[in-house]
Amino acid sequence: MKDNLSYYIKYLNDIVWSWPLIIFFVFVAIVATITLNFLQVRYFLKSWKLVLAPRERNIDIAADMSPFQAFINALSTSIGNGSLAGMATAVHEGGPGAAFWIFILGFFELPIRFCEVYLSNAFNQGGSSITTGGPMAYLKHVPGGVILPAFYALFCLLLSFTSGNAMQANSVTIGIKNLINLNPYIIASLLTLFVVYILCGGARRIVKFSEAIVPVKVGLFFISALLLLIYHSPNLLNALKIIVVSAFDPQAVKGAIIGTTIQSAIRFGMSRPVNATEIGLGTAAVFFGSTGSKNPVENGILSMVSAFISNYLVCFVLALLIVVTGVWTSDMTSITLTTAAYQTLYGTFANQIIAILSVAFGIGVLVSYTYIGQECWNYLTGNRWKWVFGAIYAAAAFGGSLAKVQIVFDSIDIVNAGLLALNLFAILWLMPKTSEAVRNYMKQEKR
Repeated sequence: MKDNLSYYIKYLNDIVWSWPLIIFFVFVAIVATITLNFLQVRYFLKSWKLVLAPRERNIDIAADMSPFQAFINALSTSIGNGSLAGMATAVHEGGPGAAFWIFILGFFELPIRFCEVYLSNAFNQGGSSITTGGPMAYLKHVPGGVILPAFYALFCLLLSFTSGNAMQANSVTIGIKNLINLNPYIIASLLTLFVVYILCGGARRIVKFSEAIVPVKVGLFFISALLLLIYHSPNLLNALKIIVVSAFDPQAVKGAIIGTTIQSAIRFGMSRPVNATEIGLGTAAVFFGSTGSKNPVENGILSMVSAFISNYLVCFVLALLIVVTGVWTSDMTSITLTTAAYQTLYGTFANQIIAILSVAFGIGVLVSYTYIGQECWNYLTGNRWKWVFGAIYAAAAFGGSLAKVQIVFDSIDIVNAGLLALNLFAILWLMPKTSEAVRNYMKQEKR
């Protein structure tokens, strides 16, 4: 029965992530790029300036977080175990060509991140609650706006319980067990108590923890990945050639996985990074919609950095490492394949490095998603029964720590497809408003 369920989930995944969704995503991304005058290029340096020298003026004092803190939390959710395992899966299922599409599509994804964050602020100028801000706010202004915000909130709530919670808790438990061989029930209990502690502290505690954990997990990953890339630098040009050739003719690459096609390369080069970076899912808009900021365009520009880091400096680098180390030709996939790449330099110590990364990545996502889930719950319930959400979230952490969640993992792509379709529809429909705001901003800059 379980095998049959896995088969049908995979079959449904193949349907929802087929050409129609891929074409729609690429279409919206290209429209956003052209309509917004290649904003990702024009304001690339300014986006980094806003991150490195954040402007905290004109912020609603009642807001849950500042734009910079929203950026930190958005970055935290986009660097999780979906990156460590997902990029290996993308290369395994889509071939080395998936890395090429991660790189190319990433350029056009940046305006999508801008749009969702801009709209979340533009339609929320009166408060910090998701009941008036975030994706639900701008979904009210598109056809079907009576029901679409509720559908989005429901999908996003499911994502918070699964991808943001159970999956991360499972990875954290496995990572800790590999490090110190602690009893899984003890790990699950401690992790559940930690979740309760975070929930009791509200937004302020979530923000404080994210600000502490993000530099740690980003630093650990970049140092370990950079050393690995330098070690295999003699193979870099050949790896890049394999990636490009495989993107357009997978079977031309010796050792390419039988059955790999251009569609599968594009699909996995898109779906796995979307799952990891959450570009287009609207989760970043939840954080930025809670800032009460009066500078929606600048918030959108700032937010592009989180998408750039998670797509290029994490997802693409991980996919490149899988290819440049040569382990992509094996039958391994997921976190096992990532570990094999690290073993080419670090040997048996690679297991400990991946375990540490998995724990740091997982805890960061788990904490940030408490905010996303709580806000979606508040929207659906009208700010009632918050303790019920806390109880479910804590239970999901405990259950996820101990359960085999492969079926849940396979189902996440379906939830992501629903969120992506809803959010892209709203972004496209409201593009005239976004374009007008960007034009006005450009005029103000010239003065």
